[in-house]
Amino acid sequence: MTDSRVVLITGTSKGIGADLVKHFATREGESFQVVGCSRRKVDYQFDNYEHYCLDVVDEVAVKKMFSEIQQRHGRLDILVNNAGIASMNHCLLTPLSTVRKIFDTNVIGTFLFCREAAKLMQTGSKGRIVNFATVATPLRLEGEAVYASSKAAVESLTRIMARELAEFDITVNAVGPTPVKTDLIRSVPQEKMQHLIDRQAIRRYGEFKDIQNVIDFFILPESDFITGQVVFLGGI
Repeated sequence: MTDSRVVLITGTSKGIGADLVKHFATREGESFQVVGCSRRKVDYQFDNYEHYCLDVVDEVAVKKMFSEIQQRHGRLDILVNNAGIASMNHCLLTPLSTVRKIFDTNVIGTFLFCREAAKLMQTGSKGRIVNFATVATPLRLEGEAVYASSKAAVESLTRIMARELAEFDITVNAVGPTPVKTDLIRSVPQEKMQHLIDRQAIRRYGEFKDIQNVIDFFILPESDFITGQVVFLGGI
């Protein structure tokens, strides 16, 4: 059994997910046992980090992972649903296979992890779930109809699950980042990214620390009265 707070992060092979692993694994002043998952292996390691290779929509593999977390650590305190995919394309040019892939990962994957995490959290201490939204939804970003719609569903899941899980002392919130320089936006033309950034009140790319700050706030013991909230970065 683990005395440290146990945090599970999805999509940890690179980008924001990998940064969050480092953030929690090397945190000063508080001890965390970090569990991560992605479809690929990771190229880093920490003494207090363990990794699972799986697809977030593979229910059998996901349930097996949660069972092992319970057996090894006896608890789960925090879930960060970071895994997500996007495809910037006009709706008339978007194949159905892309629609299904985005909704599978962003919506079904988020729901599945929330459900299984809540089952484990309700037997222990107060749980914290943080989902990932996106500014593409409130900005009604052209070329992101499917991605923005999938994240709108995540917003709805967040708000309704917050009510359903409140009786178990589990909070459910979401953070909506502005563009961060990761692989997710690497193929997007620079002029399109600049147009998006110009629509923000604070006109710059988001940084890992901006996202960390919101997640750290949501998981504070003092934040147990904050649930069902979606915090968009950049002044959207």
